Amino acid sequence: MALLSVEGVTRRFGGIVALEDVSFDAGEGEIVGLIGPNGAGKTTVFNLITRLYRPDAGEIAFDGESLLRTPAHRIVRLGIARTFQNVELFGSMTVLEHVLVGRHARRGRSAREILDFAGLSAEAHRPARGLPYGVQKRVELARALASGPRLLLLDEPAGGLNHEEVEGLATLIRRLRDDFELTILLVEHHMELVMGVADRVHVLDFGRVIAGGTPAEVQREPAVIQAYLGAPNV
Repeated sequence: MALLSVEGVTRRFGGIVALEDVSFDAGEGEIVGLIGPNGAGKTTVFNLITRLYRPDAGEIAFDGESLLRTPAHRIVRLGIARTFQNVELFGSMTVLEHVLVGRHARRGRSAREILDFAGLSAEAHRPARGLPYGVQKRVELARALASGPRLLLLDEPAGGLNHEEVEGLATLIRRLRDDFELTILLVEHHMELVMGVADRVHVLDFGRVIAGGTPAEVQREPAVIQAYLGAPNV
């Protein structure tokens, strides 16, 4: 049984269909990529899983139980944590305080273990405001890990990072899965990163799933090539 199951999900915003009949799953211990052009609906999927939005149709289940009646503030207590496309930190709070906030929601490993893992021990007592962007990204990740999740949603973790930082991120994502025994759902535009770390990849375009499979299978799919590169001139 999949840890996360999204079945036939549709979400509209007024007359705009953001997602239409979207289905995919993520098995225990998998790294699953969710990719697509800008506006394809990827972050909307995350917002539905974490109950910031409600679907107009379809089902979302975690560990076999429906999430559709779960209030947003209880999602993290079930074992689902996320990071955001735009870093969401409290500027005056220290790095350690952010980790403690995560542990308050649902206790995972100790704050010291989390800080060491994320390479943040030296910054533990520094305010988040003024930290380099790449470090802020790690603070947000550490806060999510501190809640002891089983499912981690990473929303464009490579955004704003340089080449060296992206290479380090790939290693970190694999370690996250292995050391914390996580299932990871990864939304990312950096194709080399996704294809290098994901076990399976699902592709969205205009709110619909157009392909799914291993990275190698997805990269050969004509619909995916067309979605990213456009139809050839005739």
